[in-house]
Amino acid sequence: MNEALAHLSREQLEQLAEAYAKNAIALDGVWFQATERDVGMEAAMRYDCEAWERFGLTEARRLKALLGLGEHPGLDGLAAALPLRFQSVANACTVRREEGAVVYRIETCRVQQARHGKGLGYHPCKQVGVVEHPAFARGIDERLACTCLSCYPDVTDDTCSCAWRFTLRVP
Repeated sequence: MNEALAHLSREQLEQLAEAYAKNAIALDGVWFQATERDVGMEAAMRYDCEAWERFGLTEARRLKALLGLGEHPGLDGLAAALPLRFQSVANACTVRREEGAVVYRIETCRVQQARHGKGLGYHPCKQVGVVEHPAFARGIDERLACTCLSCYPDVTDDTCSCAWRFTLRVP
């Protein structure tokens, strides 16, 4: 373990984890805005989709190992991992179990708040979400499927920033 981390209290470690999560979102936003400015929204979205698909899979595999989830942890494993995603730590998120599904909601999104505060249009994040969230789910268990319930620009639920439903495909 990093020597500096060994001397932090549990409360300080929790604050550090939240700061790292917020920093990751800020880094992504700064990178995206620079890319958008240089190559335009369409190209920036292509790069963003590729990056988030790969990152979603990597993040899932690391959380799966951290939690000691088995090969096929299903919806229970996903429900355990989702609250630990960096975006869950940085944003106001909820994970709810339903009959045969897990619903993940980002109640308040730092990215959309930041863009709005800078006078920028909302980020068309559904295009990224439809690759990122399924990739994360596959990293937990390749049998998991993901459906977008609501995400900008296709907002069907204005009580949250976005919502995603995960189910287990049974062969």
